[in-house]
Amino acid sequence: MKSTLSIGQLIAVGFMLLAMFLGAGNIIFAPMMGQLAGTNTWVAFSGFLITGVGFVLLAIIALAISGGTVEKLAGRVHPMFGLLFSIALFLTLGPMYVIPRTTSIVNEISIVPIVPNHALSSNLLLFIFSFVFILLTILLSLNPNKFVDHLGKLITPIFSILLAIFVIKSIITPMGSFAEPKEPYIYDSFFKGFTEGYYTMDVLAAFIFGGIFIKSIRSLGVKGNKETSLMFIKAGTITVVGLAVLQLSLAWIGASSVESIGYADNGAQILANSAIHLFGTGGSYLLGTVIFLTGITTNVACLAAVTEYFNRVFPNISYKKWLFIMASISLVITNFGLNTILDLASPILLLLYPISITLIILSFANPLFKGHQFVYIGSIIGSGFVALLDALKEAHIFIDFINQTFSFIPLFSIGAGWVITGIIGFIIGLIIAIFKRAEEKNFDVGK
Repeated sequence: MKSTLSIGQLIAVGFMLLAMFLGAGNIIFAPMMGQLAGTNTWVAFSGFLITGVGFVLLAIIALAISGGTVEKLAGRVHPMFGLLFSIALFLTLGPMYVIPRTTSIVNEISIVPIVPNHALSSNLLLFIFSFVFILLTILLSLNPNKFVDHLGKLITPIFSILLAIFVIKSIITPMGSFAEPKEPYIYDSFFKGFTEGYYTMDVLAAFIFGGIFIKSIRSLGVKGNKETSLMFIKAGTITVVGLAVLQLSLAWIGASSVESIGYADNGAQILANSAIHLFGTGGSYLLGTVIFLTGITTNVACLAAVTEYFNRVFPNISYKKWLFIMASISLVITNFGLNTILDLASPILLLLYPISITLIILSFANPLFKGHQFVYIGSIIGSGFVALLDALKEAHIFIDFINQTFSFIPLFSIGAGWVITGIIGFIIGLIIAIFKRAEEKNFDVGK
């Protein structure tokens, strides 16, 4: 057993983590934010950086110090909550959001630009491509480990080099200057960027892939929990720096693109049109190839992880059957189209992300309140209640009633009210925990 890794091993693990996060699905939000935020891009990006990048590292560390799985971390609230939260997390990572989102983005960037106009309707093209792409995902998910490992190691440097060329070209020959900000980035752009970081799903993905990270560190000979956590901090820092540079570059491309390509409906269109503007048709092919490869890697990793989880929780259904069930759901949702997928998933993410961030913070504060369950319950109820209200508003349910009734909560109007109520829930839970401990001591003395 050893307590540390060599620099080469740390870099290898850091790039392995980066390869797993480097998916086609999480690169479309920074460009769209850049286009809409305009001259407020860097203010918005600072908020985006916290939730889309910074909490990724914290999520990895939180899992490492709390048992290695999201069920164990969420189970500190209550075992049933741990189960339900994990199921919601895995469904969102798989067939309900990430796989359909990724498949749609690959279609938008890799396929649509190279298919002649009017050759096929957009709906038919999406159906044909998504059927073939998800079928390929199924075949590769039957034995995903080697595929994801080798392809991930190959894709990371290729994508990094291509992105560097892309960004350098956009700096040398700028597509244009930053435009005036548009709604919703005219005011409170920091908090809008903060909530926009939810949509990358990288914090939730860190929960799902956390077990793989821990196994990778321990397979290299580091066994102790403290030593493993320390190695994760170091390797995770490499990953987070890579993600930060990636998202920063994508935000720049989006913010500088308006003069040349106009406003787009989504980030996939921004990247595709920017590649064509900067490099001509060849740029579209290069970007499309890499997006295709990152997309299939993301899909295989997510489908395999979700299938393995449901097979473990519900073993009466075989791995292969779960594979086809999850893939079939993914195919149906994919064909609603990218914009619809993003709209449908938005309320779910506004609910899951605050709860996930609360769990991460509690895992670090755990020694301060000695892991008392009431503190977890109070904090989750506090943050989860307002997160649910934000989710309902995003789904256009009771918007006026919710705004009028709960507008007294600080930061509620900008989607951050859950922070305040989470703190209040923490304090109430802590008070209850203190009284409970006092009662237990008095009971012991009375004996």
